[in-house]
Amino acid sequence: MHYFNYKRGELFAEEVKVKDIAKKVPTPFYLYSKNTLIRHIRAFKSAFKEINPIICFALKSNSNFEILKILRNEGFGADCVSLFEMKKAIEAGFHPEKIVFNGNGKTEEELEFAIKLGILMINADNEEELELIDKICKKLKKRIKVSLRVNPEIDPKTHPHIATSLRESKFGFDLKKAFSIYRNASRFKFLELKGVHIHIGSQITDISPFKEALTKVFDFTTKLRKYGIRFEYFNAGGGLGIVYKKEIPPNLKEYAKVIMSYSRKIADKLILEPGRVIVGNAGILITKILYIKKSSCKKFIVVDAGMHGLLRPALYGAYHEVRLVSSRQKAESREKFDIVGPICESGDVLAKERFLPGNIKSGDLLAIFSAGAYGYVMSSNYNLRPLPAEVIVDGNRFKLIRRAQNYRDLRRLEVD
Repeated sequence: MHYFNYKRGELFAEEVKVKDIAKKVPTPFYLYSKNTLIRHIRAFKSAFKEINPIICFALKSNSNFEILKILRNEGFGADCVSLFEMKKAIEAGFHPEKIVFNGNGKTEEELEFAIKLGILMINADNEEELELIDKICKKLKKRIKVSLRVNPEIDPKTHPHIATSLRESKFGFDLKKAFSIYRNASRFKFLELKGVHIHIGSQITDISPFKEALTKVFDFTTKLRKYGIRFEYFNAGGGLGIVYKKEIPPNLKEYAKVIMSYSRKIADKLILEPGRVIVGNAGILITKILYIKKSSCKKFIVVDAGMHGLLRPALYGAYHEVRLVSSRQKAESREKFDIVGPICESGDVLAKERFLPGNIKSGDLLAIFSAGAYGYVMSSNYNLRPLPAEVIVDGNRFKLIRRAQNYRDLRRLEVD
């Protein structure tokens, strides 16, 4: 559920007419609904309230400072995958004991920062990383809690680019290797191997991959118990999908029931790393039509947003619903269009073969829905295009939470 709705043919974000925002903020811009975000946060917490887990929002999905402050105020922690994500989480007020550090290519600088900070957990991805963490801890005379990210080798039934638990995935330890490391954990003098971690993929809309992965982890930890090895933390990752088109993801209570039924048997405490399910449908991208172009075989709508601002369609072939901000026309007048951006790449297509009113024109505004996750964070300056602005609505008010880049921003870091 979200608070982007039409009233008398005009798209509103909560109580603000989107067209009015576009009069003050140049397109393209990302537009978030604060109350949609809070609704999703509280629904997620409510689904797991029985066991009160540590919920760490995945900053990789959306790292806007204003968004992070809302999540912090609602009691969330932070799932970080880089040095700057950790620094931004701290600046946004997240407590170190609610921060987990993920990733398969952590640098020595990043690990040293995490250890000095005293974060809750490092999710280790390979054996050399464990040795480096142990070495840094020895140098700093500190200890740190560590989980091994294990790969249960299942098909999460999502796009191959965001499936992270296939046998050939770059992420995590295979179960045999992880078993050996846990059995011989004493060789790491400064690490506390207190947890086990999985993350099987993203945009998963079927509950069965979660069940399959959890069953494998339960069997794995049961075998370790025979050797007296028990876990304080189980990190079940994230990955729950949202509706982009006609998907029917598991509802939160069903998802929570499955996770909790296994987590109790695996460890004392549960950690979760949601991202897309929290912020995905709390944001849209507003873009202006530049031209209507007709070729011999199709019609194009050329807009001022593109793959530089929303990469998912070009990268994954991802679907995003596209609608007119001012919906004036009747359905019978609709025609088929490809919606394309200004980037000099044939792949700069935001949507293919979409039916929109046939008499739309240059200057009209389009809204690209479900853009709150993996939108702005994946944008680039390709073709020297500036990054877009970000705006948030709260009731009948809106405010700019990131201005669009200008030419000075693009030149600022270059050395003459």
